[in-house]
Amino acid sequence: MKIEVWSDYVCPFCYIGKRRLEHALERFPNKDQVEVVYKSFELDPNSPVQHNGDIHDLLAGKYGMSREQAMDSNRSVGEAARGVGLNYDFDNMRYTNTFDAHRLAHFAAEKGLSPALTERLMQAYFTEGAFLGDHEELAKLAAEAGLDKEEVLAVLKSDTYGDKVRADENEAMQLGVRGVPFFVLDGKFAVSGAQPDSVFDQALERAWGERPALTVLGDDSAGLDGCSDGSCAVPGVAKPE
Repeated sequence: MKIEVWSDYVCPFCYIGKRRLEHALERFPNKDQVEVVYKSFELDPNSPVQHNGDIHDLLAGKYGMSREQAMDSNRSVGEAARGVGLNYDFDNMRYTNTFDAHRLAHFAAEKGLSPALTERLMQAYFTEGAFLGDHEELAKLAAEAGLDKEEVLAVLKSDTYGDKVRADENEAMQLGVRGVPFFVLDGKFAVSGAQPDSVFDQALERAWGERPALTVLGDDSAGLDGCSDGSCAVPGVAKPE
């Protein structure tokens, strides 16, 4: 079963949702047969790299609230984060444009390190005050996730993988995604937002239970090595319609 996750590295609910999915997978009896694929989604594609003020000011300006109200809202989100074992440091978060971080994620995916990079970038942004708009900072974090720092810098200095970021975002648009995190299970079921653990548990069970059975037409096993008993192991899984 494949789970596709659209998220952004500066989205506080995305990290919470990521943890809730992970906790659900820990309880899921078929977790070893689940692949999680991370997809690009920018909360604000037009965001500048540098912002004046802190995250409280940014939130207040975006939603037309006072700084005190913004701080209360962030405090509430922080409590939800602590509920899944995360310690958000809102006072030191440095909001930025995440396009380059998403480009880097596609490079990491080619190296089989997308999950490691996603975790490292989110952890660094939400708990360590890392500035994801800086190429050197991104390269340092990517190296900690297992990537080659010089290769990462070369990617960041180029315009590669930008088309892949836009492809993910266009796919999200086609699916009607209005916000993240957004989880799609086997192309059939979706979970929108950082839902309670029970929602993820139910989604996993339902998606697993409704996978299509493999239908075999014909029998060409006669005379094949390893098929003398009338059956052969199928080295793959039929793709659902």
